[in-house]
Amino acid sequence: MPAPKALRPFAHREYRVLIAALAISIFGSGMWAVAMVYQVIHLDGGPLELSMVAAAGSIGLVAFVLAGGIAADRIPQRQLIIAVEGVNLAVIATISGLAITGWLQLWHVAAGAFVLGVGAAFFFPAYSAILPRILPAEDLLAANGMEGTMRPVLQQAAGPAVAGILVAALSPSHAVTGVAMCHLLAFIVLNFLGRHTLATQHGGHEQSPGEHRKQSFLNDLREGVSYTLRTPWLLWTLIWACISVLFLIGPIEVLLPFVVRDQLGGDSSMFGFLLAVMGVGAAAGSLVTASLRLPRRYLTVMMVSWGIGSMPLAAVGLMDNFWVMAAALFVWGVTGSVGMVIWGTLLQRRVPPHLLGRVSSLDFFVSLALMPVSMALAGPAAEVLPIWLIFLLAGGVCPVMAVVAMAVARMPDDELAHPLDRSPEVERTTAAGE
Repeated sequence: MPAPKALRPFAHREYRVLIAALAISIFGSGMWAVAMVYQVIHLDGGPLELSMVAAAGSIGLVAFVLAGGIAADRIPQRQLIIAVEGVNLAVIATISGLAITGWLQLWHVAAGAFVLGVGAAFFFPAYSAILPRILPAEDLLAANGMEGTMRPVLQQAAGPAVAGILVAALSPSHAVTGVAMCHLLAFIVLNFLGRHTLATQHGGHEQSPGEHRKQSFLNDLREGVSYTLRTPWLLWTLIWACISVLFLIGPIEVLLPFVVRDQLGGDSSMFGFLLAVMGVGAAAGSLVTASLRLPRRYLTVMMVSWGIGSMPLAAVGLMDNFWVMAAALFVWGVTGSVGMVIWGTLLQRRVPPHLLGRVSSLDFFVSLALMPVSMALAGPAAEVLPIWLIFLLAGGVCPVMAVVAMAVARMPDDELAHPLDRSPEVERTTAAGE
């Protein structure tokens, strides 16, 4: 009996090694999110100091993500991923040692958060670029769905829960030590990635730095941007992503707690439960998508999922029933993850391999850059507009822009002209000529 489609990538040894290390690493990241907070508090830090540490991580990520994409196209991804995990281990182990000896200071935590942010900027473009090298094209959807299922479970639920237990039972420094152990284990596992397998599997070869055409950082970046601008389905999906991040992230992150308080009479626990429902929806949507074939109308399904999934948010500002609001956020979580799994798979199957790191980092960059802008604008907007109107605009603009993006980029025609049920070699040839 054949294995379920969602589990087919596990038939490949290199994928098993990579996904095991990724699972351990993102579990550790979830632990760090809680351990870092209470370590700052333990050092007599307040909201300002905590904000400074969190901002340091975000700055490192945003400032270096484009460089990370270029590095993923220049340096063998296996080496890059292992190096990043090694740096993560060194940073967390240093913070743990300083905390245990009583020498830790706030600036140490902020510097560590910055380096971890830089590491993430290099890790994820390399991870996205290495997947098509270790898996056949028909298994990429399942692999992306598996990551989308694991991330909310491990990074948003299990990791923070374990860290919270360690902080309560022992101390923040013990939780940081737990994070260091996670990165140590992930680093050890990653070293089992085979050089020879990566060099020969599925007809590819692992690029060495000398094989990359010698050109400057700006020329590398320009090449990635140029490809994006002349590829309509890619460009307009990124435009839609920019608009959705700008309109939706701020209301969800900043204004939803006030909706819970004023319309539902709830507290922080109710808000946390609603976020958990959204995370469960995201995990469920990813798992279902991983279990199915990539749809023939893949661009249409992706944009319709995102567009329709945004519509329930238009009514969030008017809802006074907890379960109705939970259902709306669950739908948003499901449909958002369905689109994201398809999107990640399309990058890996339609973008030329030598550009994949840069295009992935551009996608990452535009989302990251506008998140703080959206959150910064949400508060002032609520001072001049009623919250229900802000949610109505956010939930209404995104579906309309999804339709506009599909029409302008002629996505229905494009997906029929570039079917993804052909051999990977044909897909790469087609992508290179787009």
